[in-house]
Amino acid sequence: MAIETLGVVGGGQMGNGIAHVAAAAGLSVVLVDVEDRLLEKARATIEKNLDREVEKGKRSAEQRAAALSRLSTTTSLEALSRADCVVEAIVENEGAKKDLFGRLDRICGAAAVFASNTSSISITRLAASTSRPDRFIGMHFMNPVPVMELVEVIRGLATSDETASAIEGLARRMGKTPIFCNDYPGFVSNRVLMPMLNEAIEALRGGVATRDAIDGIMKLGMRHPMGPLQLADFIGLDTCLAILRVLHEGFGDPRYRPSPLLVRMVDAGWLGKKSGKGFYDYSRA
Repeated sequence: MAIETLGVVGGGQMGNGIAHVAAAAGLSVVLVDVEDRLLEKARATIEKNLDREVEKGKRSAEQRAAALSRLSTTTSLEALSRADCVVEAIVENEGAKKDLFGRLDRICGAAAVFASNTSSISITRLAASTSRPDRFIGMHFMNPVPVMELVEVIRGLATSDETASAIEGLARRMGKTPIFCNDYPGFVSNRVLMPMLNEAIEALRGGVATRDAIDGIMKLGMRHPMGPLQLADFIGLDTCLAILRVLHEGFGDPRYRPSPLLVRMVDAGWLGKKSGKGFYDYSRA
């Protein structure tokens, strides 16, 4: 199951990062989004991040140019008809993902593998929206993709050994370390992480400590590179809320109930770094 042409759907912070590392690894990459302006923004981000790698000596100028030459962008899903594998990196919404995979199922070749970058949604349920559940898998990259080593690989109930082996190889080719887990709500990473972030938000809501104190204690006391409130901002508060709701619904356990403060902030459009405001102000960043 050779993968040489990779489709990536969604040019946001995760999608453009996946496209970046794939193109840099020698794959032919087709990046798809719904508007040209979003694709222009994604390509500009990729160019900027490649420039940073050149400045740091991680990549040569020639390697940068070669990576960009392997990257094409389009608003047409039909351009993925010859892709060996398609990675979905759109909004964390089950209905939207199922609709996309249903369309891709009709467009892509029968041998193509589908991977979802979902951070919490059932791979088995997503796979069932296609005619190829054996060639469907979760490929959960960490943010920022060019920097973070891990890819959490999630097998659905029907995922074949051949598909799992191909995706493991793809992740390693992209310079990542694939670690497998089973298909349960939130998988491992977010099942462990989100309750911590949620509890930090509840501590802020309850007046236990200030924002800076909560983040400072976790950074200095637990050696975390950034505090939980800042990390939530970087993930996106809407994404955190969506994951917590998947956990709460999937397990029926009140410990996963989203903080009312988180719900209010998302309702207000305070989504974190990507919106310019969350627990911190990014409007001048």
